[in-house]
Amino acid sequence: MGNFADNIRPYVDAEFAAAARDPEHGFGHLERAHVLGQASTREHVRVHWRMLCWDWHRRDVRGVYGQAFRLAGAALLTFIGMVPHGNTGGSNVSAVRPMPIDPELAAIIDKARNGSR
Repeated sequence: MGNFADNIRPYVDAEFAAAARDPEHGFGHLERAHVLGQASTREHVRVHWRMLCWDWHRRDVRGVYGQAFRLAGAALLTFIGMVPHGNTGGSNVSAVRPMPIDPELAAIIDKARNGSR
């Protein structure tokens, strides 16, 4: 059965792989990974670390600072449920703004919560 973090991880990893294969649109895959993993402290932190690295490689100083802030927030606040569900996690959006969840991602999240991969 497993827990949510274990169940959602393959989907987050798939988005990481897609981001690596598609540098032009890769950040969109990181945003999808964020929506998928943000209910798990471990996955939420992993996604923000990848986003920080993405911005670092692109020399986006604003993005790096934004992700450092979000990385700390993910590490400290996720476990108490203080996440804006659906938020895509980029530095270009408010860190506290909830957003609608794509139905495809919502179905994956529900599946992971119900104990299957």
